[in-house]
Amino acid sequence: MKIRVMTIEDYDAVHELWMHIHGFGIRSIDDSKEGVERFLKRNPSTSVVAEMDGKIVGSILCGHDGRTGHFYHVCVDEAYRRHGIGKKMVVTCMEALKAEGVNKAALIAFRSNDSGNAFWKQIGWNEVDANYYDFLLNEENITAFNK
Repeated sequence: MKIRVMTIEDYDAVHELWMHIHGFGIRSIDDSKEGVERFLKRNPSTSVVAEMDGKIVGSILCGHDGRTGHFYHVCVDEAYRRHGIGKKMVVTCMEALKAEGVNKAALIAFRSNDSGNAFWKQIGWNEVDANYYDFLLNEENITAFNK
């Protein structure tokens, strides 16, 4: 298994992975090739992919605002789970954030994502008792969930 920095050249394989993850949410604008390219340009060293058997089997979009790192679209192909790939990707992203002077990381996991929530708790992340708010600046940026 190889973990490396994600580039825009990985987009098609990563998008294909996203489309095969049950319950995964894809945003129409943010997760387009142009949206991901913008994100990677802003965060050139903190997003990763995992390669195994000659293909991308995991990915994380990770970025920061100079203060807090944010994890988005953390996923591992269902056929490759329980081999430490997710944890290794998370650690790689956290090390990249620390190298950029970021001291805290956060993410959102939907309550209905039982396996995701179990994963985060198992690797030592803390669930925070907080209210989460968002506001759509562009109503055309809709989320569709894989079935």
